[in-house]
Amino acid sequence: MGTLYLILENGMVFEGSGFGAENDVTGEIVFTTGMNGYLETLTDLSYYGQIVLQTFPLIGNYGIISEDFESMSVGPLAYIVKTPCQAPSNFRSEGKLDTFLKERNITGLYGIDTRALTKIIRQQGVMNGRITKTSPDRVSLDDICSYKIRNAVRAVSCTERKFFKSGGGRCTVALLDFGMKENIKRELLKRGCDVWVLPWNTPYEDITLLAPDGIVLSNGPGDPAENKEIIQNLKHLLKSGIPIFGICLGHQLLALAHGFETYKLRYGHRGANQPVKDMNTGRVYITSQNHGYAVKSESIDEDVAEEWFVNVNDGTCEGIWYKKAPAFSVQFHPEACHGPHDTMYLFDLFVDRMEGKACPVIQA
Repeated sequence: MGTLYLILENGMVFEGSGFGAENDVTGEIVFTTGMNGYLETLTDLSYYGQIVLQTFPLIGNYGIISEDFESMSVGPLAYIVKTPCQAPSNFRSEGKLDTFLKERNITGLYGIDTRALTKIIRQQGVMNGRITKTSPDRVSLDDICSYKIRNAVRAVSCTERKFFKSGGGRCTVALLDFGMKENIKRELLKRGCDVWVLPWNTPYEDITLLAPDGIVLSNGPGDPAENKEIIQNLKHLLKSGIPIFGICLGHQLLALAHGFETYKLRYGHRGANQPVKDMNTGRVYITSQNHGYAVKSESIDEDVAEEWFVNVNDGTCEGIWYKKAPAFSVQFHPEACHGPHDTMYLFDLFVDRMEGKACPVIQA
């Protein structure tokens, strides 16, 4: 493929080369700092509507490994790297990154100064951009600026319920799919929980008819406040008394269902090295994250909930423990398939709650 241009909404232009598919693409540009886990990144549906920039320079060196996918679809609209590896070396490899992107019609861009682009996003915030073969002087910046991610959860959620049996029969979990990562389901199954994976718009009456021991709200893309139907549904589910565990978007939606507020971060948290502090123990955990919105800490009603985890880098809310409902949520990814496993214990804590065991995380 020949020359490709990345045109930012502020008028800046980067010139590079293409790999993968040959499509013009407009989307919101975000960066992720992971040194590995590019397969999990590419198959993470939370990146719906976005163009993903990898800050680590060499991507694709261990090839394509379908066993590591977080979904069977590609989340990002396009992919930007400094250097794509053309000769992967790993005993599990099934092919090359370039071929993978071609087969899924995903545009790739390489050879630009990814460090400079990352610094621009850090300083000015996430912004829209277009990857194109068209000369920049013939591209309308108004068209790029007007791009907006809409109906994201509806676009990525499953459309039919599915049941997965663990063989353990320990508990039954209703997992609401807002764009879920497969490893959330895997971690529940690993702990002997049978799992119902349900579409985003499953009515609360249908969920409670399944008589689950617990409900998990998955990760997903887009502006959490846009999901008014889900938020209303959660308000009813909170009255059921069923334990609820929210992850990433699920964390934000649970907060909105309690009347708290969310807002868009300047450039988000994306990578496998985000430190969060447990406000009760003072312990710091390293976590995997992918989100562009956060719960506004000052909006949390202290009579209803307590801020549980806080991001060490910028002080943003990373977890909430609810006092008046058997619910808790975290902004980060405890299932972290690539990245640290520091907070995997949260799945055990959730199972304990479903089994009625005491969970002295916060002393009321």
